[in-house]
Amino acid sequence: MADPFRVRITVRGYELDTQGHLNQAVYLQYAEHARWECLRAAGISQDRLLSSGVGPVALELTLRYLRELRGGDEVEVSCGFRWGEGKTFHIDQDYTRADGTPVATLTGVGGLLDLSARRLVADPRGRFRELATDYAPLNL
Repeated sequence: MADPFRVRITVRGYELDTQGHLNQAVYLQYAEHARWECLRAAGISQDRLLSSGVGPVALELTLRYLRELRGGDEVEVSCGFRWGEGKTFHIDQDYTRADGTPVATLTGVGGLLDLSARRLVADPRGRFRELATDYAPLNL
């Protein structure tokens, strides 16, 4: 598998909890941001998805915290797609400080929802290949 797509984010003060570290829910927002940026890098915008009648869905997420992030810290969030058979795929995301220190990991199961039928697309990898202009960010 090729190196995963990465996006760098600076932790903002309003994202901190009362202990002064990044609020747990914001980790999920950072992961979501990285996934959308990965899709965008592959040439797949939200408008393109909607006009084709599909949308990505998160079916399961597991977030493991390793170290805290504080205001002003820079974190790199990766996004790696693992494809298999069937209606779902796996996403691996690592959160790493600018100095290389691992901060958190997220593993997830996703799918591609047919917005009319409200059912998962049978072959999400194939559908993403049809929509993408650059296969590398999605490991297609």
